[in-house]
Amino acid sequence: MSVVTDVDNMMAGAPDGLVLGERASVDISGLKGKEKAAILLIALGPEKSASIFKHLKEDEIETLTLEIANTNLIMPDIKEAVLNEFYEICLAQQYITEGGIQHAKAILEKALGENKAFEIISKLTVALKARPFDFIKKADASQILNFIQAEHPQVIALILSYLRPQQASAILIELSPEKQADVARRIALMDRTSPDVIKEVEKALEKKLSSLMMEDYATVGGVDSVVEILNSVDRSTEKNILEILEAEDSDLSEEIRKKMFVFDDIINISGRDIQRVLREGIDNRDLAIALKGASEEVKSLIFANMSKRLVAMIEEEMDFMGPVRKSDVEEAQQKIVGIIRRLQDVGEIVVARGGGDDLIV
Repeated sequence: MSVVTDVDNMMAGAPDGLVLGERASVDISGLKGKEKAAILLIALGPEKSASIFKHLKEDEIETLTLEIANTNLIMPDIKEAVLNEFYEICLAQQYITEGGIQHAKAILEKALGENKAFEIISKLTVALKARPFDFIKKADASQILNFIQAEHPQVIALILSYLRPQQASAILIELSPEKQADVARRIALMDRTSPDVIKEVEKALEKKLSSLMMEDYATVGGVDSVVEILNSVDRSTEKNILEILEAEDSDLSEEIRKKMFVFDDIINISGRDIQRVLREGIDNRDLAIALKGASEEVKSLIFANMSKRLVAMIEEEMDFMGPVRKSDVEEAQQKIVGIIRRLQDVGEIVVARGGGDDLIV
């Protein structure tokens, strides 16, 4: 049995003499789409609602579930009006499938009158028709910017007005100050735009972007790439490169250094060297916070090189502090990483390197 049949059966229980479009006199135009959807699903019952959920996206399911949970009482006339509207739209869609919009319009006008027919057809076409520029809503803002920044401000304004606010703002920020104000003004003053103009701009942009989407771009270079390379060179070469980078671009040098050795890389340090690191006066609270976000392997290795009394103190500290923010864990771990890097630079400890030959037996 289909969902539409279920609604048909529900509507069959309405008082005699009522026909399609007359059953619900209450005004539900003030209800949002998600509110109507929640009422409809509640009226259909758990089994039918579950089958509908199977065809929805995860975020849509979350939205509707929350709306259903927040719906406490539905007045009978409201429920009937929502069911009736849904039923009307379903019938209109069926008529369109059978003979197109004009066919559906003619049937509905005969059954419900011109105004009601126009209202139903409008709701249906809005629901079925994709909004302009939907094809770029998942594109990266920088990619869109590359293709539209040289366009006339009016064209840019038209495109941005159809994008998500976060996406549009990311593009607007990258425009020149003069163009930013001009585009913002044009968006504010924009009222109606000819569908033909929208289609023309949309078609041109889609053609430009399609060439980009079809190409297979590979990500090369970047900080992560140089870190992987430096992790494989000998220590003297690494040190020389980082010293020169420090003099030329200290920020880049620092970013690379932070990624050269991460906290979990402690497993590559010998027990004796871990003991040397711990003798540098690391604050117990910093160590406890750092270990909250560490792997069990790292915890075991560090605890194995501490006294039982100190291990008990750190574990007690970890239990006492409860959940900690990720940013605090990263900050505490970075302090310890800084100590390890410093001791490594002066040759007091050795960090085993993948593919390297730091250790000589």
